[in-house]
Amino acid sequence: MQMGSVSRGESSAQKPSQSASTSKSNFRNNDNTQNTHNNNNSNPSESINKAIAQYTVDARLHAVYEQSSGKSFDYSESIKTTTQSIPEQQITAYLSKIQRGGHIQPFGCMIAIDESSFRVVAYSENALEMLGINPHTVPSMEKPEILMIGTDVRTLFTPSSGVLLEKAFGAREITLLNPVWIHSKNSGKPFYAILHRIDVGIVIDFEPARTEDPALSIAGAVQSQKLAVRAISHLQSLPGGDIKLLCDRVVQCVIELTGYDRVMVYKFHEDEHGEVVAECKRPDLEPYIGLHYPSTDIPQASRFLFKQNRVRMIVDCHAKPVGVIQDERLMQPLCLVGSTLRAPHGCHSQYMANMGSIASLVMAVIINGSEDEAVGGRNSMRLWGLVVCHHTSARSIPFPLRYACEFLMQAFGLQLNMELQLASQMLEKHVLKTQTLLCDMLLRDSPTGIVTQSPSIMDLVKCDGAALFYQGKYYPLGVTPAEAQMKDIVQWLLTYHGDSTGLSTDSLGDAGYPGAASLGDAVCGMAVAYITKRDFLFWFRSHTGKEVKWGGAKHHPEDKDDGQRMHPRSSFKAFLEVVKSRSLPWENADMDAIHSLQLILRDSFQDTEITNSKAVVPQLEDAELQGMNELSSVAREMVRLIETATAPIFAVGADGRINGWNAKVAELTGLSVEEAMGKSLVNDLVYKESEDIVSKLLDNALRGKEDKNVEIKLKTFGSEQQDKAVYVVVNACSSKDYTNNIVGVCFIGQDVTGQKLVMDKFINIQGDYKTIVHSPSPLIPPIFASDENTCCSEWNTAMEKLTGWNKGEVLGKMLVGEVFGSCCRLKGPDALTKFMITLHSAVGGQETDNSPFSFFHRDGKFVHALLTANKRVNLNGDIIGAFCFLQIASPELQQAFKVQREQEKKRFMSMKELAYLVQEIKNPLSGIRFTNSRLEGTGLTEDQKQYLETCAACEKQMEKILGDIHLKNIDDGSLELEKAEFSLESVINAVVSQAMMLLRERDLQLIGDISDEIKALTVFGDQARIQQVLSDFLLNMVRCAPSPGGWVEIHARARMKRTADGVTMVHTEFRMICPGDGLSPELVQDMFHSSKWVTEEGLGLSMSRKILKLMNGDVQYIRESEKCYFLITLQLLVSRTS
Repeated sequence: MQMGSVSRGESSAQKPSQSASTSKSNFRNNDNTQNTHNNNNSNPSESINKAIAQYTVDARLHAVYEQSSGKSFDYSESIKTTTQSIPEQQITAYLSKIQRGGHIQPFGCMIAIDESSFRVVAYSENALEMLGINPHTVPSMEKPEILMIGTDVRTLFTPSSGVLLEKAFGAREITLLNPVWIHSKNSGKPFYAILHRIDVGIVIDFEPARTEDPALSIAGAVQSQKLAVRAISHLQSLPGGDIKLLCDRVVQCVIELTGYDRVMVYKFHEDEHGEVVAECKRPDLEPYIGLHYPSTDIPQASRFLFKQNRVRMIVDCHAKPVGVIQDERLMQPLCLVGSTLRAPHGCHSQYMANMGSIASLVMAVIINGSEDEAVGGRNSMRLWGLVVCHHTSARSIPFPLRYACEFLMQAFGLQLNMELQLASQMLEKHVLKTQTLLCDMLLRDSPTGIVTQSPSIMDLVKCDGAALFYQGKYYPLGVTPAEAQMKDIVQWLLTYHGDSTGLSTDSLGDAGYPGAASLGDAVCGMAVAYITKRDFLFWFRSHTGKEVKWGGAKHHPEDKDDGQRMHPRSSFKAFLEVVKSRSLPWENADMDAIHSLQLILRDSFQDTEITNSKAVVPQLEDAELQGMNELSSVAREMVRLIETATAPIFAVGADGRINGWNAKVAELTGLSVEEAMGKSLVNDLVYKESEDIVSKLLDNALRGKEDKNVEIKLKTFGSEQQDKAVYVVVNACSSKDYTNNIVGVCFIGQDVTGQKLVMDKFINIQGDYKTIVHSPSPLIPPIFASDENTCCSEWNTAMEKLTGWNKGEVLGKMLVGEVFGSCCRLKGPDALTKFMITLHSAVGGQETDNSPFSFFHRDGKFVHALLTANKRVNLNGDIIGAFCFLQIASPELQQAFKVQREQEKKRFMSMKELAYLVQEIKNPLSGIRFTNSRLEGTGLTEDQKQYLETCAACEKQMEKILGDIHLKNIDDGSLELEKAEFSLESVINAVVSQAMMLLRERDLQLIGDISDEIKALTVFGDQARIQQVLSDFLLNMVRCAPSPGGWVEIHARARMKRTADGVTMVHTEFRMICPGDGLSPELVQDMFHSSKWVTEEGLGLSMSRKILKLMNGDVQYIRESEKCYFLITLQLLVSRTS
């Protein structure tokens, strides 16, 4: 659908071959596909290939239209698949026609200037008349103004206008000054001058401004921004999690701002075809909501242009374009990509006229691209879609209002980006949950459960049917091929794609499957995952026409808007031609979900790769060791920084009582560390007006929600500081233990007491605030202020120092765009939009506290700050502007934040790696379990049976340990223990087997002194947990024994005891002995005394000791002369069979 300023031929670049005219058979080697679960991610090389393919399609359509003179052009036929190639010169000519077409729209005029000399290098043919430069005017004594190549542009306008142009030419970011309000010297007529730089100089677009236009003044321009801020506030007030509601609201806001007859949100899908997802229109107009259109409707060149020039207005599609005259010395036609006046291509004008849309306004919706698309470390930007406005008569809206719309689109893009991320996270959670349930079915039940139970594999991705082909049998679900057809598809896969691990296509016919025609429209697209060389999972989709609905009245056969008339219905017809016998494409998120399920299932189905388990277990240990070492190092550095920081830092436990109080906060409050410990933060240390705020901070942080930049009022203590409040802006950070459980809250603060007093005086007009604001005292923060038009009215000494810009250079300039944007550069348009909203909100009476705000110093250094913006009032209480001050974190605080972020990042990565490894180990474990079950049915010797029993016991122990990834149950004593019958001999065998490899590596001898009485005992208890603790103690003895030539000894004794109620208990005693110095002091400390472990072995011993106590056992570590040992005691219930 050629909407607004874009359409057939009006563009330059990329599009995927699928939605253009060639089909897509997307074969993926799933072993090489990264599983990201991100809807916005795409393979960069795949995107580039699509773009290159689309150049040819767009250029061919352009050529066909040009040859037909627009009269006999059949769009729906021309768009069909073709293999016809286009010469490279023709593609180049096509792109040049779009970007350097040499024509503008007649509602304005254009002049291009050499930047260094102010000399004209090009101008539009209508510039003489529009600017009032008439060669036949009445003669005068003054030198007449003429417009020709080489004319100094300043001579064409009033002196004050010339000064404004000179000032604009000197700006680093010239577009941020738009529009410049200037007057023609001859006629006195006012114009909006809209400037941008190109390769040969500066292009100035002149748009006539009516003298009664309120936007001619600065106040009017600010009013336009206020309209945008009001619309943005409507968007921000919406509840999260509903992208449709957000799109519906934005079209309502735009139609109220601009007055167009129809406003639509047009979304680009992953395969680049478009869809109208929201619409607000005049009641008598036909709806377009829900329509889909081929990607060729908006060529990639047009999409590329929208990234450069985000708002595009066409005033009258019937108006004859105006040519551009340029200096013959220029090497090529003038680039008009950034021009607001660039003329539409004839093809697009015809399309607009056919659909009854005479005027249009189109705005780009830009969101963050994927990390793969980023270039040079910078965030990439992706064109998500367009907001398109149509009008049934000629319509022009002034540039300031269009500028306000651009701000609105930036805010819409920011909010949309957050919603898309939220939707992606929800999808990822759904996929992970479904995968977990499916895997559980496979491991517990027959594999057929994934198609016969709920959830099924159809719940993993959107599809019309799915199937499992397992051991030659077919298990279908939903819309699927017949069994004979399915076997034919499997044979085709094995024959032509046997070396692949997966396949996805939206057209089986185009993928080369010979039986595709017999499947009809019911099965067009297919995704398949190879589980083994003979077992497959399938997902099927029906043809696209089943999914796409026409949003308006049905098309009457006698209507003449057929393929030869370019019209939305023709585009829709063209789209249906493109997707004929084709399903909706498999998006990246679909394939990621299928691929991750495939990886999880592969090991569960295969019984031939059991040896993988040997490599996996050490991998877990290595990952833990490395991650824990890094975390320990970071933790020590964090403690040092907190103790010595010049920023106030304090912490509380889960009960809200102080357990951390650094020197700086002690100095500010007069309360020593010893006196602060154990006090209630809410009840003892903050003023009453801060109690609710602090309580909310604590509640949120203890639930994992961390609030930032919140001001609290602390009490002071001691005779000198009595009744003096300390104002601190804090970040509340959840404190977590090594198991990632939240155990308290840490507050990292910034003392703003001085700034608070200054701000209160300034706002309330008390005392000589000018003297205070401009004081060079380091207590005075960077302060700036604006008048009611958001022009800079204050800029203090601290602000000069922080930015590098003197007061005289910024006073009177627009804070949005000129000061912050041009002088102090910001990171992109999104940052400018956020600042504009904050400033206008303050002028409107809505204050902002401690909003993150960053910009570049004059010398290029990046400055991080917190911005507080408050309204300014006069003595009558009327708002006269905004008062703003910045808080800059101290170097120590910035370092503390940095270390904290690194700690959180490393902790998250360690937990993520651990969770991944735990998940992956379960697969080879199931393979071990399966192998053991197969071996049990074979003829084994008694020794072999014993080995098998030991292997099974170790496997069960490992499964238990993997379930302890979250150690909270062990710590709080709520760990569930089994009570099953087992022999103590089997436990001892399993424990010893776990130490044998390390004993051999270290050349140590194992001496066993196990009584026959113990070997014969059968008892009740948790066998795996007993094995776990005994093996942990034994292995630690093996690690610290002198090597080589040393020894380790294990003693085991039992004493029977009968209770009063006739139950027989056995008191067991195990000793693990080695010569030498034994365990290190750190290890002993970790095991018995410390809640913050230092060593990995210490963590294991501490957990084993806690598990032992849960089983009513105990352990001691005893060091004697020349030897040391663990003494483990445990009481167990004896089985009657013993």
